[in-house]
Amino acid sequence: MSNQLKKLEKALKKARNKEQAKILQRFFKTSPGEYGEGDVFLGIKVPEQRKIAIQFSPYLNSKDIQELLNSEIHEHRLVGLLILIKKYEQASIALNEKTKQKIFDFYLENALRINNWDLVDLSAPNIVGNFLLDKNLEREILYNLANSKHLWERRIAIVSCFEFIRNNQFSDALHIVKTFLKNSEQHDLIHKASGWMLREIGKRDLKILEKFLKQYNKKMPRTMLRYAIEKFDEKKRKSYLYP
Repeated sequence: MSNQLKKLEKALKKARNKEQAKILQRFFKTSPGEYGEGDVFLGIKVPEQRKIAIQFSPYLNSKDIQELLNSEIHEHRLVGLLILIKKYEQASIALNEKTKQKIFDFYLENALRINNWDLVDLSAPNIVGNFLLDKNLEREILYNLANSKHLWERRIAIVSCFEFIRNNQFSDALHIVKTFLKNSEQHDLIHKASGWMLREIGKRDLKILEKFLKQYNKKMPRTMLRYAIEKFDEKKRKSYLYP
């Protein structure tokens, strides 16, 4: 372990909050059999983790980030991802496609270590989504992830599409949601993420969302549908919930 990584871990340990950690352990479902089983929290809020990530980002390399991602401690993994995002952003500013490719590959190689919903949501659009934004032919990897047996790879697939949606590119998100419906996706975290992406599409083009809903609303799990229509007025929401 490098000296800088030791200093980072010391900074996180100093910032820990035991009472907050207990709350987060429950909130992120860390009990046996739950999706976050085994995840360990220090109880540090995200803004504080961002400050620490910015402080240490210039001094840590991919080996250090790998050690953070391998940790059982949630905040270690999150700070590792925040540093990775920072390095990706710097490579983007420098127009360094080679470094961006390396970070993209590194991220996907570690997909199973990005193993809670907040870790996915904070990182997937910024790295995977951004890297693929101008690479339509390479987006097949998202469909492979959408068909994965691993929950977190499936969540990465759909949440990465947020970057496309922000740039008014909706087709991949819609197709991945269709894939989940075809596969009879059972996990609530995928239903929520899918509904979230549909809602984001609706904010930008309501006609596209409503066209999709008219075709698929009866096939959609209730949670997915509720998330998708969250911004509708009460009358319209009821028309989809109680047709």
